[in-house]
Amino acid sequence: MRARAAAMFQPPVCRPDWNSRILLLLLLFVYCSLRAAQAAKPKGPGQTHLNSIRIDGDISLGGLFPVHARGHDGKPCGELKKEKGIHRLEAMLFALDRINNDNNLLPNITLGARILDTCSRDTHALEQSLTFVQALIEKDGTDVKCLGGGAPIITKPERVVGVIGASSSSVSIMVANILRLFKIPQVSYASTAPELSDNTRYDFFSRVVPPDTYQAQAMVDIVKAMRWNYVSTVASEGNYGESGVDAFIQKSREDGGVCISQSVKIPREPKQGEFDKIIRRLRENPNARVVILFANEDDIRRLLHAAKKANQTGHFIWVGSDSWGSKISPVVHQEEMAEGAVTILPKRQSIKGFDRYFISRTLENNRRNIWFAEFWENNFSCKLSRHAVKKGSGLKKCTNQERIGKDSNYEQEGKVQFVIDAVYAMAHALHGMHQELCPGKVGLCAKMDPINGTHLLKHIRRLNFAGIAGNPVLFNENGDAPGRYEIYQYQITNQTAEYKIIGHWTDQLHLNVRPMQWPGGVRQIPSSICSHPCQAGERKKIVKGMPCCWHCERCDGYQYQADTYTCKMCRFDLRPNVNHTGCVPIPIVKLEWSSPWAVFPVLIAVFGIMATVFVVVTFVRYNDTPIVKASGRELSYVLLTGIFLCYATTFLMISTPDVGICSLRRIFLGLGMSISYAALLTKTNRIYRIFEQGSMSVSAPKLISPASQLAITFTLASVQLLGVCIWFGVDPSKAIIDYEDQRTSNPVMSRGVLKCDISDLSLICLLGYSMLLMVTCTVYAIKTRGVPETFNEAKPIGFTMYTTCIIWLAFIPIFFGTSQSTEKLYIQTTTLTISVSLSASVSLGLLYMPKVYVVLFHPEQNVPKRTRSLKAVVTAATMSNKFNPKAGLRPNGEAKTELCESLETQTFPTKQTYISYSNHAI
Repeated sequence: MRARAAAMFQPPVCRPDWNSRILLLLLLFVYCSLRAAQAAKPKGPGQTHLNSIRIDGDISLGGLFPVHARGHDGKPCGELKKEKGIHRLEAMLFALDRINNDNNLLPNITLGARILDTCSRDTHALEQSLTFVQALIEKDGTDVKCLGGGAPIITKPERVVGVIGASSSSVSIMVANILRLFKIPQVSYASTAPELSDNTRYDFFSRVVPPDTYQAQAMVDIVKAMRWNYVSTVASEGNYGESGVDAFIQKSREDGGVCISQSVKIPREPKQGEFDKIIRRLRENPNARVVILFANEDDIRRLLHAAKKANQTGHFIWVGSDSWGSKISPVVHQEEMAEGAVTILPKRQSIKGFDRYFISRTLENNRRNIWFAEFWENNFSCKLSRHAVKKGSGLKKCTNQERIGKDSNYEQEGKVQFVIDAVYAMAHALHGMHQELCPGKVGLCAKMDPINGTHLLKHIRRLNFAGIAGNPVLFNENGDAPGRYEIYQYQITNQTAEYKIIGHWTDQLHLNVRPMQWPGGVRQIPSSICSHPCQAGERKKIVKGMPCCWHCERCDGYQYQADTYTCKMCRFDLRPNVNHTGCVPIPIVKLEWSSPWAVFPVLIAVFGIMATVFVVVTFVRYNDTPIVKASGRELSYVLLTGIFLCYATTFLMISTPDVGICSLRRIFLGLGMSISYAALLTKTNRIYRIFEQGSMSVSAPKLISPASQLAITFTLASVQLLGVCIWFGVDPSKAIIDYEDQRTSNPVMSRGVLKCDISDLSLICLLGYSMLLMVTCTVYAIKTRGVPETFNEAKPIGFTMYTTCIIWLAFIPIFFGTSQSTEKLYIQTTTLTISVSLSASVSLGLLYMPKVYVVLFHPEQNVPKRTRSLKAVVTAATMSNKFNPKAGLRPNGEAKTELCESLETQTFPTKQTYISYSNHAI
């Protein structure tokens, strides 16, 4: 046994500032009554004190443990805590025994202890912890009077050089504020509140467990790994619960992707029905199934009970902090309610040596623990006193033959390792201080009498040794231990409930999802999300203030999903794909040869061209016959050329547009009609002038020779060519893709139209000149309607122009009325080509088919008549029109042939009244 130092500790001279002095006087006043009540009892070594254990030694360490739960109804303490209280307290006693029996650590120096019960209440712990500073308070109490008026009676307490504890963060914070005033180092084994990392306020506080900032980060990582983004939080009122939840919320905001549905705080003194009210609040948003718990053991148990009473078994998924860890007490009799809970605990190992030590404790060998008898009764459900056993209570008298682990369940509490490490940290720091200040000396030297708390704190912060479980024990500049956690899940398998390790966290999460099991034995991870993921082609519209909650809006029309939150319009030549996640080229269409819209115009054009060629061949074959000669051969061939070009235009309009095709369209679309109507206009104008002049005089009109007629026709047609040339110079021809023509409201139906750059206005201008010629020709046809048809072609030309006008009057509303139709390309092209072909067909059918019929089938009518003078012919025609209305009964072309032949064969002397019209035909 080590020799104990005989030197008595002398109280140091303390010179606190005025604020500290006032605080200390108030605290001393509080204890006057307590110490007066205890003054009559002598205090010897090894004796127990009120709510405390005292173990003598050369150096005394303080200890703070929640041996009892928080009391109710005005009582400071409640029921005994077997695991969190007794296990941890015994761990400190176990560590002291090991250190005092270790010849290499603090040789010849014995560690004593003063261990107090905090009763899980910070205010009660503060009262108890004043015991630690009694030896340091100045004993000049002359100005202090007790309530009875007498002087205070002050015993000489042992000097505490360091404190192990406390468990709860709120208790540690309260105690740390006192201990720092007297420069007493404090090492906690379970307090994890982030607030305690503030080295400016808690400079004498250290801990062998990591702060909740690491724990909160680990819990955020768990939530994100499970793909939960909508959770609720529940915190016990106080520094531990509130700081833990604040740290979780801060980390979740920094990392993003996690939102808080409800944030509920459990009051220190919860009223009846308070937990039922909390469960109702958590149920307000059924999508938030995950509940983050930073609550003490008692609150967790009562919360689970309230959830069970509300029939919410299997609904909530609990994620508990280290206050839950792997404890049995919160889940006793409500295992199904806790099934699937994911809890976190600083990485630890079960200490086999402590197990052997604890299960060997009996009432006989553990008298130093004043609460062990109460633990014995609680653990074995018996009473030590026979008089305390009531009939029908189900309790029995303790026999002292019961054994821990044999007659009762035993499982080592999760913080036992850290209690032992905390005691060893204090011992190693004292050992290092002794080696520095007392080298080569046995026991305490003068330099360590008294022990300087600031110097001891420096040695604590420099520590780096292997703890009881082999893990390194070290502290950073704030006195915090590194973050090392184990992840547990509470599972029920074959009606057996247990905590299973499913992963660990050391700066980052390592989680094994495969063995995880959820309420009801389900393997699939339950969901806890505010909004389901949007489908492809939908953007998220975030709910204000809730980045995890959103509404899904479809990117409609020509929009595509540019990113998660944005829809953008596709480029003009693109349309969205099927799921609106991108854009694809709009299909290009053109009028195909196989299309029904093209087949019919092509058939008309083919038959028209065949008919035109047939007429031309017939005229060439019978070029010198009277019918052909009387029709005006030169203009007839020009007119037939225009008709041919009108039919040929159909093929240009249906061909695939390119620069060449578009150029030919510009040239020939209007040119064929211009040539046709120029020839007809020249012909009707010549008839009109001849008969108009003949009715007044026998003088021949000017410019009626075939050469003159051709010159007039080509001059009129050249105007069209001139306009086209100017158009080419101003705007060269090109093929374009028009994406507006068939840009429907439904992008699927949208098409790009390959066409020539001829707008509707350009088309009107292109055909406008031909329309002008057609209208002028119609006017002359009307003027010559009184001339007998036996002498001219005025009436057939008139019928031709009337029909043509009707065709084009029908064309205009059809063409422009379909300008907004999705079938615009097909309707307009078909309408235009058919209108042009019909115009040509009317001219071909009314003007030339009767002649071809006579030439081929009635050659007897295609014979020359006797020749008369021009005057005679014109006079005869005029008088015939006046006096013989039935002159038209003569065969078609008879008088006309006579007139034409007379003009071609008669020759008059230049000085005669009659002018020769040799080789001229009307």
